[in-house]
Amino acid sequence: MTTRTARDEPDGPRIPLRGRDTELAFIEARLDALDRGEGGIVRVEGPAGIGRSRILAEAAAAARRRGTRVFEGAADPDEQFVPLGPLLEGVLADVEPLSGAQRLRDLATTPGQRFWMLQEMADGLREAARRGPLLVVLDDLQWCDDLTLLTFHTLAAGLSSHPILWLVAVRGGSVPPGVRTTLDRIRQAGAHELVLAALGDRAIAQITEEVLGATPDPDLLHLAHRAEGVPQLLVELLGSLLEEAVTIDDGTARLSAGVPAPRELPSVVRRLDQLSAEARELVQTAAAVGGPVTVALLAELLGRSSAALITAVRESLDADLLAESGDRLAFRHDLIREAVEAGLPLPLRQALRRQAAGLPPESAAFPVGRPGPSAGTAGPADTAEADRLRTAAAELAATAPGPAAERSLKALELTAADAPERPRVIAETIPLLWQTGRAAQARELGSSALAAGGLGPEDEARIRLALARLAVPFDFCEAVRQARAGAALPGISVAARGRLLAMLAVGLSMSGEHAAAEQIAAQAWESAAAAGDRTAEATLTTVRSAVSFHRMDLTEAFRQAERSAALADALGVSTSLWVPEALWHALLSHTTGRTAEALAATEEGIRITREQGRTAATRMWLMTRSRVLLEAGRLTEARADAEAASEAADDLGPGNFADVTGRYVMMRVALHTNDPQTARAYAAQARRMRSDGAPVVRHFGSWMLALMADFEGRPDRAMAELDEVMTSPAADRPAYAGLIDPADAPVLVRLALRTGAHERAAQAVALAERRAVLNPDLTFLAATAAHARGLLDNDLAPLVRAVRLYEDCPRVLARASALEDAGRKLAATRRSEAVPYFDTALTLYVRAGAEWDVARVRRRLRAAGVRRRPSTAELDGAWPELTVAEIRVVRLVARGLTNRQAAEHLSLSPHTVSSHLRRAFTKLDVTSRLELTRLAMHRDSGE
Repeated sequence: MTTRTARDEPDGPRIPLRGRDTELAFIEARLDALDRGEGGIVRVEGPAGIGRSRILAEAAAAARRRGTRVFEGAADPDEQFVPLGPLLEGVLADVEPLSGAQRLRDLATTPGQRFWMLQEMADGLREAARRGPLLVVLDDLQWCDDLTLLTFHTLAAGLSSHPILWLVAVRGGSVPPGVRTTLDRIRQAGAHELVLAALGDRAIAQITEEVLGATPDPDLLHLAHRAEGVPQLLVELLGSLLEEAVTIDDGTARLSAGVPAPRELPSVVRRLDQLSAEARELVQTAAAVGGPVTVALLAELLGRSSAALITAVRESLDADLLAESGDRLAFRHDLIREAVEAGLPLPLRQALRRQAAGLPPESAAFPVGRPGPSAGTAGPADTAEADRLRTAAAELAATAPGPAAERSLKALELTAADAPERPRVIAETIPLLWQTGRAAQARELGSSALAAGGLGPEDEARIRLALARLAVPFDFCEAVRQARAGAALPGISVAARGRLLAMLAVGLSMSGEHAAAEQIAAQAWESAAAAGDRTAEATLTTVRSAVSFHRMDLTEAFRQAERSAALADALGVSTSLWVPEALWHALLSHTTGRTAEALAATEEGIRITREQGRTAATRMWLMTRSRVLLEAGRLTEARADAEAASEAADDLGPGNFADVTGRYVMMRVALHTNDPQTARAYAAQARRMRSDGAPVVRHFGSWMLALMADFEGRPDRAMAELDEVMTSPAADRPAYAGLIDPADAPVLVRLALRTGAHERAAQAVALAERRAVLNPDLTFLAATAAHARGLLDNDLAPLVRAVRLYEDCPRVLARASALEDAGRKLAATRRSEAVPYFDTALTLYVRAGAEWDVARVRRRLRAAGVRRRPSTAELDGAWPELTVAEIRVVRLVARGLTNRQAAEHLSLSPHTVSSHLRRAFTKLDVTSRLELTRLAMHRDSGE
């Protein structure tokens, strides 16, 4: 049975079950039928706190008193990534588990064996039922994963003729589609339904007396009725009064000083803690405002778009804190709202209420789905209001794109279909929608306008510019196509042409068409200068930086990148053609070994864009940081960032920018951590990337496939994968001869030498050395050049020099690789001198969690005659399977902390904690938090 993170039971002493005589009688009747050999399904349903889990516990106790064998399992929202976890725990964690328990565990965790696992479980239950009736209890069905739901329904249907009673509980109201389908299926199969209603007056009075230890007076009983018959809220409300607010005289409990102020309630606090930061903030804001509230008002108060709140709203509804009330959101219970509000500082509550009261009426709800007025129907008032909204959107765009998008959509709605200003409003709205995570809506808006025709050249140019900006993260070639088509329009203004050419240059640069980007940028400069357009200048300065980077003039590249970021910052990010220029500076810092600077920039970018609700930019920053964390040897954090960016993918999908950041990172992490299954999945993506229209995407795909082939021990295949890159036109070839990063030069040299491709190896070394000579102030580049040269010449001196140069550079994986290569060279003739190099490399790989590299260095040490015991930095004696980071997370979770609480304790992101926990579950072969807790108690006790 798994441990629930949100208990359906009140805190404090267990009191007798009151007001449920009818329900318990029904359960006893079903157990009587079970004793007669009749199985079936009973579904217990009710809202949070109503006592579902208590009914299930009473039923299990009653069954055991009869001698019936009972299996109990429960789902957990934090464990939905563990397929079949709740059901497996139910049948395997009992004092007398189902027969063949270990085989069931093995089958459940082996890909492709789940059909056989289902057969084995069915056989085990069938065999157990032959020896006597069974009660299988499954709590919190609403949190079960899809495989558990399917298995439950399949087993219940297939074993319906056996004496097995399935007792399942589900929270009432909104449930996921898969759960709703399962409930419909078991209803059609004849499941009995037990819906728990609120307690009656008599039960409320009994519970109040039992909690307080005295008969309540009428005022106190009136206060108890505020819980509206929900047992959990009732007990917690009474418990909060015991210490200070209640006095007992002559066996009667009275309020000490009138009705007390609202207080926090434990169950509400727990449910809040389980929410994401965004959902928790939304619920707290709604509580402070009071009363039913529109999503648009919450979006306004939180400085985000309504669309950006979709996940947070869904989460708060699923947590049963909020409920839909017409077109508004309301708290499930007023005590819940008061408990949430009680946890907020008074000044914050007052400020939010004042802010909500001062908003204009139209902020209460912005209908965005209706079309604009028909031709000729927009009156002067509509036009004036649309102008006001456009002005407000422009003012908000730089700091609050969410509210800006809502105002722009409202302005579009008020603008007649044939109004001359409508195309301009569309062009203004597209980037706001894209920035706030509604790219599909933005693209449809622009595409529909173009398809309708009748646009003048200037209007079409504006819309194509907006669509080109939108396409940049998703499809580099589409960005080029839209910008090129717009720039070719006859009769457009110099300013419009300049911006379109600037956007075209950005698209070409990001696509990897460097020579064409440089040519277009030169034309764009003329137009931008003639128009005095500082926005186009900021964008073109980024392109100049990229051109300098391609030419290996990194000093100039940095100078232009800094100028570009400063220009964009001064203009305000909403006017930037490519969001954000500072991101290019972070990538440049990372590629040249300035890791600390790159990390600081990415963390600041993530913080600011999250605060402003810029969903698109936040994803780009997350993916960029994942690249930086990867090379810094922080593999789990890199994977967590890439996963977080993927989970937050826009409605157009991850796209090209994810190809060259997130997907590349995920594959590299999979290789370093010896996860071939994941690596092969990303290799499949790399094969798709090989056919992309953008050269840079093809190059990344080729390099990823080469790394995969090398991992599989096929160096010839690896070099063949790089053929297209190595033979592409020099003008468009990546600055590092087809590589992704300067530190890849030694990797390529190593690959080429293994296959006898000495010329290719020499080419990579020559480019690495040229890059280092051109940029003498960048130690990292000198280190990569020395490393590559040492491998090519099989010379110890440059390898040792590379090791020394890497010491001041936080590129952990590159440094460990140089140490390993130096040790490998020394081991051929001077084994004892090789050992310290191997030892240091081993330590760095262990800290990074690079299990594949750790295993390889251990083999080298053994070949040198040394067997190293795993150090305490590498693993704990009680947890030999886990990394240090995984052990920290496991121990906190075993203490009862949620993923979010563990993340706060360790100063990690919840994504990183979830990633650690997922891998720990796999390595330890456990399927639930309870099983993990038992294992932790056993191992850490030294037994």
